[in-house]
Amino acid sequence: MSFLFWLSRLSRTAAAALILLASTASVRAESLDVRIGYLQWVPDQGPVLSNVIPQPEDAGLRGAELAIGDNSTTGKFLGQTYSLQSEVADSEEAAIAAFEAMRQKGTELFVVNAPAQTLKTMVDKSGDTTLIFNASAKDDALRTGQCHTNLLHTIPSYSMLTDALGQWLSQRRWKEVFLITGPTEADKGWANAFRRSAKRFGLEIVEDKPWTFDADLRRTASQELPLFTRADDYDAIVVADVRGDFGEYVPFNTWLPRPVVGTQGMMPVTWHRVVESWGAAQLQNRFRELAGRDMNSEDYAAWAAIRSIGTAVTRLDSANPVEIREFLFSDAFQLAAFKGRKLTYRDWNGQLRQPIPLVHPRGLVARAPFESFLHPTTTMDTLGFDKPESNCRING
Repeated sequence: MSFLFWLSRLSRTAAAALILLASTASVRAESLDVRIGYLQWVPDQGPVLSNVIPQPEDAGLRGAELAIGDNSTTGKFLGQTYSLQSEVADSEEAAIAAFEAMRQKGTELFVVNAPAQTLKTMVDKSGDTTLIFNASAKDDALRTGQCHTNLLHTIPSYSMLTDALGQWLSQRRWKEVFLITGPTEADKGWANAFRRSAKRFGLEIVEDKPWTFDADLRRTASQELPLFTRADDYDAIVVADVRGDFGEYVPFNTWLPRPVVGTQGMMPVTWHRVVESWGAAQLQNRFRELAGRDMNSEDYAAWAAIRSIGTAVTRLDSANPVEIREFLFSDAFQLAAFKGRKLTYRDWNGQLRQPIPLVHPRGLVARAPFESFLHPTTTMDTLGFDKPESNCRING
């Protein structure tokens, strides 16, 4: 080939490089700023009567920070800059004030780690273009009747968790269960969800007892619990003790030698350190490097919320909350979230569909939903309130 031919090839290549460089410079000159607010208020739960490991004070926040880093890794090549403004409040009033202050400064994308009532107050104070992700409140009412057009949920509901447990018990043919419910509203919410799951999957609650004792089980568990759990027969003990007042002492102290499941023993959770398949191990390692501890459910929910935003912004090249919301409910959205399946949002109540790991403290037992539980659209909708069971229609 002639020298002139190679020169022409070189000239075309150089020209293409110059065009690419110019376009990249243009993109960077018009950098897209994506501002996300993270708000957290966790009420003081008071002292517990067991040696339960306390929840990290930064649960949720660290997951949000990891997701901002993940978004930024992609964003720097696309001229997108992600920033996180976080507020860990010491009161409900302070959390709401921080929400309003961020909105006044132009932030319209939020991740909230707060109780349902606080979340609803923020929603009521939000505008038509505000998009809020619920990363901690599991209350079923938020998905069945108290829905809002611009409220999405990345934390599973109580019913999603208990349906996962109900499917597993049914599949194992452990149909007769002994239910113990703690005194808090969270305990009652969890237990009510399980009662629904029991009916749904053909389980029989042979004993349904509230926990009313205030004894120090560190000293009396071996005397109190065998008598409390006395019954003719049951296949498993189901515990609803969200904060860990007594449930930690139920295993190995029951009247009959039976497994303990629920909020203690084998648990349905959003996320746990023992989840390692489908690339999850690298997510776990990156989180430990950032936070110096294991990733928990609130961390994962906050991470999933911000990654949802990042996925939408990458596709749209826009940080407009209205456009992001529309994309998240479209067929084009799928969140790669280390759970073995692509995750999507339910268009009637804004809940993120996701598999539920069933774990014990040192291992993964199973993952719901199970193939034997069929659904006309997706087996993911066998977990939690399905569309006909919910009064919510946030997309009309």
